[in-house]
Amino acid sequence: MTHKDLEVYKHSLDLVEQIYQLTASFPSSENFGLTSQLRRAAVSLPSNIAEGSSRGSTKDFIRFLNMASGSLAEIETQLIIAERIGYITFAEDLKTSIITIRKMLYRLKQSLSKKLSQ
Repeated sequence: MTHKDLEVYKHSLDLVEQIYQLTASFPSSENFGLTSQLRRAAVSLPSNIAEGSSRGSTKDFIRFLNMASGSLAEIETQLIIAERIGYITFAEDLKTSIITIRKMLYRLKQSLSKKLSQ
C-alpha cells in the first residue's frame, strides 16, 4: 500500500483542484499574494501526506501528517480571508472538504500513534 491508496490523500488532491479552480477567478493583483499562498498551502497538503508515508517510520509519518494538518489550517484561514475581502463566498462544499480531511488526518494520526505505543 502506498500514499496513493490513502483516502485522505485522494481527498487532498481533490481539494487542490478546488483551490486552483477557485483562485483562477482572483484578481491578478493577488497572483503573488493570496492566490500564491492558497495554492502553495493546498499543494503542500497531499505532498506532506505522500512524503510522510514514504519515510519508512511511523514517527516520521505522524510528523508529516501534523504538517499536513497545519497546511489545512492555513488553507481554511486563507479562504476566510478571501471571503472577508470579498473575493469568494466560502462555499459549503469547501467547508465540508476541509472538515472531512481534518477528521481523516486526525483518525490516521490516532491509528498510527496506537501502533507506536504497542
